[in-house]
Amino acid sequence: MTYKTEPRVDAYIDRLPDWQQAVCREIRDLVHAADPEVEETIKFSDRPYFVLDGNICALLAAKDHVNVFLYDGGLVPDPEGIVTGGQGNKTSRTVAVGKGEKVKKRALKAMFKQIIANNRAGGWRKLKKEQKKK
Repeated sequence: MTYKTEPRVDAYIDRLPDWQQAVCREIRDLVHAADPEVEETIKFSDRPYFVLDGNICALLAAKDHVNVFLYDGGLVPDPEGIVTGGQGNKTSRTVAVGKGEKVKKRALKAMFKQIIANNRAGGWRKLKKEQKKK
């Protein structure tokens, strides 16, 4: 799969240990596969973000895992139980991938697609407000 990369995202990934590089590249491929219009950027001076009509996800490498922050306001279903943190968070939830763990590709890509659809519908904040009105 080919897509436009952001050199600062490349630099972030390239300085990680090999196993974290592999995880980040796999997630990067998945988010771009979810929609070819996804763009990459850096926010907060060093964090890779993937955006399309709003934030989709961000990457943050920690000592023993890679965090994938899903910007969904908790709206996106998680039928395979891949969310590992932030269930009560109002803006994002986390999927942590540790060394030796496999990325749950199908589930994560489905979540990315739903976040993108929500972004295109006005974003999770608007959708939550509409849900409350019902």
